[in-house]
Amino acid sequence: MAIILNIETATKNCSVSIVKNGELMVLKELNDGNYSHAEKLHPLIEEILEEAKITLNKIDAFAVSKGPGSYTGLRIGVSAVKGLSFSLNKPLISVETLESLANSIKIDDGVIVPMLDARRMEVYSSVYDKNYNKIREIRAEVINENSFSEYLLKGKVYFLGDGAEKCKEILTHKNAIFIDDKFPSAKEMAKLSFEKYKNSNFEDVAYFEPFYLKDFVVTPEKKKV
Repeated sequence: MAIILNIETATKNCSVSIVKNGELMVLKELNDGNYSHAEKLHPLIEEILEEAKITLNKIDAFAVSKGPGSYTGLRIGVSAVKGLSFSLNKPLISVETLESLANSIKIDDGVIVPMLDARRMEVYSSVYDKNYNKIREIRAEVINENSFSEYLLKGKVYFLGDGAEKCKEILTHKNAIFIDDKFPSAKEMAKLSFEKYKNSNFEDVAYFEPFYLKDFVVTPEKKKV
């Protein structure tokens, strides 16, 4: 038996879950449109432990969404999980953010393209088949009218995530299907983290870092006139 605490902070959705043997026990999420993870994450962890009637020392492993996503959000989630894993001497598991997002929908045919906003017309994206097998690597890319044409010409393509919203007016192919209001969640992390736990696929707590995909860019402060 394995009880895993999952943390997802890669986007504006601050999400925490506790799962037993891959089955969801309790889920707590807060998506108020702001990156308030620094203030909300630890209270959510306390709430979910109380609701599940479990103490931290009963958790067998801690899992975190490793990115890509918000630089600050990822830092907060990974720092929290590394602290918990180190202090309690429990395994640390990482889950690809786009993989868990892809697992939030089910399709019968076509492909799934999870997308996360990466400023302007750029997105972080990957491509999965109907069985959630990754068929194209993760990329940071600028979207244009020819993006994903090799998949759109073959069949239905399901776009989801906060990066998909800004692509609706550009990707107008008849096979493009947009799924609204989908964010990476600790709910979908449940089975993914449990599979890694069964295979002892753990991270080195001391050296593990988020998967940023590209360097953090600081926006220069505008000069006052």
